[in-house]
Amino acid sequence: MRELTGMPTLMLSRIAGGLLLAGFLALLAPPRVNAVDVSPFEKLVGRWVGEGRLGVRNNATEQVKCRVTYLLASPDDRLQQTIRCASGSGSIEVRSSVLHSAGTLTGTWAELERKMHGEVTGTGTPRGFKVRVQGEGLKANMDIVVLGTKQVIEIQFIDSALIGLTLILDRG
Repeated sequence: MRELTGMPTLMLSRIAGGLLLAGFLALLAPPRVNAVDVSPFEKLVGRWVGEGRLGVRNNATEQVKCRVTYLLASPDDRLQQTIRCASGSGSIEVRSSVLHSAGTLTGTWAELERKMHGEVTGTGTPRGFKVRVQGEGLKANMDIVVLGTKQVIEIQFIDSALIGLTLILDRG
C-alpha cells in the first residue's frame, strides 16, 4: 500500500468519501427555523420613563413627565400599552390594545381623561411603528421609534382639543 503525506491511500479515500457524503446530507437537510418567531412588539415590552411636551389648544405647551408600560399577551401577539403623563395643570392617560398579524396592526385606543376613543390601524417600520387612530371625534397619527434603550413617541391630534404629545423615554 502506498502512503500519501503519511496516510495510507485507502484511509484518505474513506475520509474524502465520508466528507462528500456529509456535505450531500447537509444539502438535503431542511433549513433551520426558529421554533418561535419573535414578535415585533418584543422591543417595547417593559416600563419606560421620561419627559415630553403636551400641546392643548388655547393653552401654552406644557412639560410633562411620563411613564409608559407595554405588556405582550401570547399567543395572539397582542400588545397592551398604557401612557400616563402629568403636568402642572393636568394629565393625559392613553390605553391601547394592538394586535399584530402579517405586518399589519389593528386594535383600540382610548384617552381616558378626555373620553376620546377610536380604532388603531398601522404597520411596523424598521425602527418602530406608524399608526393611525380614528374614532368619533378623534383623529390622530402616532409614531413610535425605538433605538436601543431609547424610545420616542409622537402623537399628532387632528381637529381636537389636544394638539400633540411628544415623549422621549428611557427603558427602566
